[in-house]
Amino acid sequence: MGSVVLSVDAELAWGFVDHDTPPADRVESGRRGWRTLARLCEEYDAPATWAVVGHLLEDDCDGRHADHPIGPGWFARERGEWADRPDLTRGPELVERLRDSPVDHDIGCHTYAHVEFGAPGTTRAMAAAELERARALMDEWGIDGRSFVFPRNNVGHVDLLSDYGFEVYRGRRPVERRSLPEKLATVAVGDGRPPLVEPAVDDGGLVNLPASLFLYSFEGPALRATKPVLGDPVVELVERGLAAAADGDGVLHLWLHPNNLVDDAAVERIEAVLRAIDEHREAVPVETMADVAARRRPKRVR
Repeated sequence: MGSVVLSVDAELAWGFVDHDTPPADRVESGRRGWRTLARLCEEYDAPATWAVVGHLLEDDCDGRHADHPIGPGWFARERGEWADRPDLTRGPELVERLRDSPVDHDIGCHTYAHVEFGAPGTTRAMAAAELERARALMDEWGIDGRSFVFPRNNVGHVDLLSDYGFEVYRGRRPVERRSLPEKLATVAVGDGRPPLVEPAVDDGGLVNLPASLFLYSFEGPALRATKPVLGDPVVELVERGLAAAADGDGVLHLWLHPNNLVDDAAVERIEAVLRAIDEHREAVPVETMADVAARRRPKRVR
């Protein structure tokens, strides 16, 4: 019997800090999407791993970050065009909502300021600074987070994670990306499904839990054209993944950003996904990344 994991890249506007032109709809939908997703997780009793950008835990910030080795340019928007919009770069009350939730969420880390660890220009010192700052804030909050998600799934400097108390990370999807026509074809003919992944423990004891399916990879005109005929193909893929997990081993690891919930159709999708997870829970248990790590890591000898 397999299981299903939902991981959430909880970043608000930090996910677009390095964009020349951030997408306004997604920047503005971050908070609303966060609250909606938290509410739906409670409605369907679905614990998730919320990988939170550490800066969201800041109560106040002047945007200078003079001692961060990435340099002041990374934080230019926080000091400039977003200076009067702390709701885009900070969100302590959103994290508090997760801690107060009746659902036992796993609060993890998505770096301090959404620096891509696997990018060519990201030095070891930059990655260490991101981890150090994020862990310090988590410690202040009393959050014993052990799960880590790399921004944009760009994996790098993995060996640093254990130095800052992390035990599990979301790895890259184990199969090649498919083009849009290929995705549609697999749904239409009924032979496609997301992969079930196997958590693997490296020599340092870190658990790599790869991604199975990004829930918002199929959007826009193509979705509007196919949905009346095929239904939502992403929901169909999730249903097939859950059926496979019920029949075999492995983890169906689904993920999204709260800022993906830009409209009613996007909310309908995640609600349909959570409904499907709830309907399959007797055969497919719902886990968090921390749950997977706890059962997969070698038992410590006391």
